[in-house]
Amino acid sequence: MNHYGHRVRGDMHDSGGNQFGPNPTIHHTTVQENAPKPADAATEATGTVSVDAVVITAIATEYRAVTDQLDGPLEERETKGTLYQVGSLIGVDPPLRVAVAQVGMGNASAGAHLERARTAFSPRAILFVGVAGGIKDLGLGDVVAASSIYDLESGKETPEGYRPRAHTKAPSYSAVQRAMNVAARPEWTSRSMVASPNGPPRAVVAPIAAGGKVVADSGGVTAQRLRHYCGDAVAVEMEGYGFLHGAYMEEGTHALVVRGISDLLDDKTGGSDERWQPIAAAHAAAFAAEFLARFLGTR
Repeated sequence: MNHYGHRVRGDMHDSGGNQFGPNPTIHHTTVQENAPKPADAATEATGTVSVDAVVITAIATEYRAVTDQLDGPLEERETKGTLYQVGSLIGVDPPLRVAVAQVGMGNASAGAHLERARTAFSPRAILFVGVAGGIKDLGLGDVVAASSIYDLESGKETPEGYRPRAHTKAPSYSAVQRAMNVAARPEWTSRSMVASPNGPPRAVVAPIAAGGKVVADSGGVTAQRLRHYCGDAVAVEMEGYGFLHGAYMEEGTHALVVRGISDLLDDKTGGSDERWQPIAAAHAAAFAAEFLARFLGTR
């Protein structure tokens, strides 16, 4: 049991063979845009369901890790084809309502879904939570909250060689400050639903890089560009820049990208992702939950 009264899955398998343990109870109801809502799920003037935060994920492992941080039953909500599960964050009183979606990989998709989530829910904060590859300074299962994100694809090929045109995007200052506060305290690790074989993970707030390619070769061109042009980036992923660019275009949006390290650029081994993605995703989700509890709640 962790500090929030939920079982920690040491081996990540239940007796039925489900990698992520029992599914949460999901209350399958269709939420009508104009239907009356009770006081704790009031409809905004725009007709949207009220939630405090939205968490966007790319893949199923990340999505499952985040929904594990919510009390059931979860309410299903569909808006413009995107499905969200809405529940209350564990261990927070008064409750914080969080909507979670899985939208697939890529910068463009992440940016579009940030705008969609903001329109659908008018949340106080929007997070992108998932896994990433470690470049330096981090170990497997550690967590990074991005202080800024490089666009790895910005540049120009010339006869003289590649010329970078480095673009970066950053979260809101207040989100970065709260992320630093959470990273400096041990409480967030108690929220993890998966035990790490390496002991308690650590968290940092630092730059990361995002691009359209999976960087699988530490000696490849993309890896070399990462080290040369994004020298302070500690991790690489595929959605964060587009997500923060979407937040930049939506004035007043508090956005943050949180990543757990599931493999290392300089030490890739067969089966690493299969073993470490659930652990890294669980740690990222735990950090994100503690961040939301402190950024929006009373903790």
